[in-house]
Amino acid sequence: MAELYLVEFKGSRKEYFFNSYYHSLKTNDLVIVQAERGEDIGILRNKVDENTDLGDRERPRSILRRASDEDVKAMEQLRARELELQRESVQMVKAHRLQMKVVDVECQFDGNKMTVYFTADHRVDFRELVKDMAAKFRTRIELRQIGVRDEARRVGGYGICGLRQCCNSFITDFAPISTQHARDQDLPLNPAKISGNCGRLLCCLRYEADQYTACKKRFPPVGARVTTKTGESGTIERIDIFNEVAVIRDSEGHRITATADSLLTSKRRSDKEQSRSGHNKSEESYANGPIDMETDDHVDRGASESDSERS
Repeated sequence: MAELYLVEFKGSRKEYFFNSYYHSLKTNDLVIVQAERGEDIGILRNKVDENTDLGDRERPRSILRRASDEDVKAMEQLRARELELQRESVQMVKAHRLQMKVVDVECQFDGNKMTVYFTADHRVDFRELVKDMAAKFRTRIELRQIGVRDEARRVGGYGICGLRQCCNSFITDFAPISTQHARDQDLPLNPAKISGNCGRLLCCLRYEADQYTACKKRFPPVGARVTTKTGESGTIERIDIFNEVAVIRDSEGHRITATADSLLTSKRRSDKEQSRSGHNKSEESYANGPIDMETDDHVDRGASESDSERS
């Protein structure tokens, strides 16, 4: 069976392709691949396990050949042309008085298709715009509405960690993320600290979420009265996830640590104490500024695309 590869196109768009013709390929090669109608060009990122679950994706097409020097020159000219097309598209949108923002223009390598990516707060009736574009550019036109997460992916950039955005490097699909992931990791609900360049919750909040959840399940809740097998007792102040120990404060104010296996008994605080603690925690959550507590979901609010109009 032919080898399966992941190929990346402009704007960090990624698709799977078979090496049906058994070319000698290596990572970061520019390759010409089959498109829906014609040919496209992209960068070979890595070989994929043939048993990878492709989900609802259609069967991968084939890699036609490794890009030649002429293909590379043609690609560079195409990228320069796309900038001109984007400027012209912006002017046409203004002429039609449509409330939409043109994010990027991507042309298929053989020139048979031109895709205009845009964002908008509402559904946009761009049928007349598509007709005018098709008449002016004389190619197949597709307008695709994207979310703010996909906009950040296409534009590119660096995160607050100083590294390239995850959506531009290794993420292929956006996973649902909510403020609960930040709470589980005891992070301050400060938008400036837990939001990415797209204005939505950081993708990396998801990475350690399962570890935090699994570790906390092994311990009594924060605020519970506990006794260790060595006879020490106190109140759980916090859970040290990375060392997998509970930090306990005794009656004299001293801190001790204990593993889950060394805890003998536990007793919850009184309802009055829990109520007071919950009130203080709420005040701490808002100390760094207001935040929308509504669930922020990648799929529902970030990665969905509206129906495309083609000509």
